[in-house]
Amino acid sequence: MAVLEKIVVQNFRNIALAELDFSPNLNCISGNNGEGKTNLLDAVWYLSMTKSAFSTSDRFNFRHGTDCFSIAGVYRMDNGRESRFTVSVTSGGEKRIKRDDKPYEKVSDHIGELPIVMVSPQDSALVSESGEGRRRFVNAVISQMDREYLSGIQQYNRYLFQRNRILKAQVRDADLLSVFDEKLSAHAGPVHEARRRFVQDLGPVVAEYYGMISGDREKVSVRYVSDMDRAPLGDLLAASRERDMVLHFTSAGPQRDDIEFLMNGHPIRRYGSQGQQKSFLVALKFAQYEIMKKCYGYAPQLLLDDVFDKLDVGRIANLLHMVAGQDFGQIFISDSNKTRLAGVVEPITSDRKYYVAEGGSFKSGGEIWDDLPQ
Repeated sequence: MAVLEKIVVQNFRNIALAELDFSPNLNCISGNNGEGKTNLLDAVWYLSMTKSAFSTSDRFNFRHGTDCFSIAGVYRMDNGRESRFTVSVTSGGEKRIKRDDKPYEKVSDHIGELPIVMVSPQDSALVSESGEGRRRFVNAVISQMDREYLSGIQQYNRYLFQRNRILKAQVRDADLLSVFDEKLSAHAGPVHEARRRFVQDLGPVVAEYYGMISGDREKVSVRYVSDMDRAPLGDLLAASRERDMVLHFTSAGPQRDDIEFLMNGHPIRRYGSQGQQKSFLVALKFAQYEIMKKCYGYAPQLLLDDVFDKLDVGRIANLLHMVAGQDFGQIFISDSNKTRLAGVVEPITSDRKYYVAEGGSFKSGGEIWDDLPQ
């Protein structure tokens, strides 16, 4: 288990400097919108995934007027020892990741060391937008659990970029394209198989959680859709080569994969109500949590950002009780309503910490929470 005991955040988003200690169980961050509670959770995510959960580019993560940011965390690892992880990023694009002051050879070597799951309002894009977001979701989950998958998808994307560059340059060199087809095929097979297994494992768990949330009123399922369900990638690339030369990009392969979210056999994005979609997304993320917990043998960190916007308080409280169970992991929850937040977490454990966010600063909320209605 990797438990975050202390974090120091500097010049990240609206946080100039924050130093906080955390409970190994429940940590609650309250505050109005725009005060920094989501940014704090994103800093915790960044320490695990070396990127923001919300921004595709680091240029949006620098506090206004600064040209670098840093995040450091002290973790209690599963061997009982403490490890210090640091990440620093400059406006020039330099990113350094260290463990106990020793830099990683590759940033990707860090992925999976600090397993993590986040539930946030931005998850709605998984249902409403294109397959790119769903592929990113699948990649982020599997990469934490399978280092070979992470390496394979990175290699595949590098060769895909090079093949597309050749096509854009309109270089009609069949032998050169064949070389890249062979390299792409070598990595595509394991990627396809890992995604297939993951979705196969994910589906029943999502259905179980959705049933708990909705009262089994609808049946949901998850389906993996891939070009490679029809044929090996080498055959697909050979068949589409002339078409690719006209289009100037590679039109077959894992970069076109998608994950279909279904309700009673129909796409949720078209037939599910807003409430049904929100319930499904929460079920999806809690299913991810369970699968990662089984893989690691301990609970990953769970970040719940404004999750009460998704479901009613009673259902969220039930889910938290269920997730906590006997193998209680470290959970971070943010909400704008401290009374509501306290009502949910108070019955779960006495080992908890409260913070109130205001203008990128965080005040220990003990004295504030003590005066809440009993």
